[in-house]
Amino acid sequence: MEMQHKLSETPKLNVAAGRTTCSIFKIPQTLIDINGKSYEPHIVSVGPFHHGQPHLEMVEEHKWRLLRQLLNRTQTKGMVLEDFLRAVQPLEATARESYSVTIPYNTDEFIEMMVLDGCFIIELFRMLGGLVEVDEYDPLVSMTWIVPFFFRDLIRSENQIPFFVLECLFELTKTPKSPTLATLALGFFNRTLQRPDNVLEKCSNVKAKHLLDLLRSSFIPLELEHCTEPGNLPPPHIIHNISKLKRSGIKLKPWEAESFLMVKFKHGVIHMPTITIDDFMCTFLLNAVAFEQCHSGCSKIFTTYVTLLDSLVNTSKDVGLLCDQNIIENYLGTDAEVATFFNNMGKDISFDIDECYLARLFDDVNRHYHSGWHTQWAGLKYTYFSTPWSFVSVMAASVLLVFTVVQTIYTILGYTRPR
Repeated sequence: MEMQHKLSETPKLNVAAGRTTCSIFKIPQTLIDINGKSYEPHIVSVGPFHHGQPHLEMVEEHKWRLLRQLLNRTQTKGMVLEDFLRAVQPLEATARESYSVTIPYNTDEFIEMMVLDGCFIIELFRMLGGLVEVDEYDPLVSMTWIVPFFFRDLIRSENQIPFFVLECLFELTKTPKSPTLATLALGFFNRTLQRPDNVLEKCSNVKAKHLLDLLRSSFIPLELEHCTEPGNLPPPHIIHNISKLKRSGIKLKPWEAESFLMVKFKHGVIHMPTITIDDFMCTFLLNAVAFEQCHSGCSKIFTTYVTLLDSLVNTSKDVGLLCDQNIIENYLGTDAEVATFFNNMGKDISFDIDECYLARLFDDVNRHYHSGWHTQWAGLKYTYFSTPWSFVSVMAASVLLVFTVVQTIYTILGYTRPR
């Protein structure tokens, strides 16, 4: 019977998919429909989800070359390939549980994949970090178009291997003065992010699920990680776009902070750290949000932040205002393209607005927006005094009105009090 056949089939969904130990997910189709192939690798596969795809074959050959390069160094210390395989073998079961779907590879294939991909990532970090000698003609570093793709592919949600596998391989191959794996990885991504060294030093021992989670965690200050607003706050609501907020007298100012997530509202001013919007940041934000949406034990801080961006931006005019205030540095394209990106990024995502780290900000901004006379006065100033020409027009109309009133008074007096 067909039902008996279906009952005997192995389910594709891993039984561990709902546990906090599961951290690498197939992205829901609803997000793929909105954001396309933002979650899939473009030149290099990591892990089983996209292993063996034809368009990724070019870099697959270089994985074996970098593994040979690594083994040539470790063999002088008595460390051979079999040692790597034996070290990863006890991690197989836990590694398989890290994936949201059942992995169709047998034990030997799966362990080989973990070792090959893990060693490739570590060796790539060392090459670009200047820790090992690199041939100046090595195409992985000499062809400038490739490296930006590595930055983006290694943080895609469906393109990860567990961080504990990377750490196992790293411990086998590190030198006495080697930095931690987290430091090495964050230094790799900092070639495009350009964050201060003191910010990265705070994350040198971060325990992460994978590289995407490591980078995401490095942007979340400790005071935000477990930040939820008190339950006695009134229910907050999503705020208006920046054009409307500005007309009500609310201002936006940039401020220096270690993370763009640290947004605050004080005395009618929203203070936001500057964020650079480019190809890498777009990939990072989309995949960080997708990870938070899928992982049951994960905070929704990036989800809250992109909801704020989506709220502030409705049109290209809103993006222009944010750029003028140095809140956004736009290296993506036109203001309209950035607006479309923000609006799409905020679609079909869920979080608890009552418990999010910006709940008080949403509430305070809305109360300020709807509060009394100063909002009406700000609207008048925005409408009639926002440009020199509108100010001149108002003044001319006011003078004309005064002269008209004076003339009317004298005319009335001429009838009521004749000489």
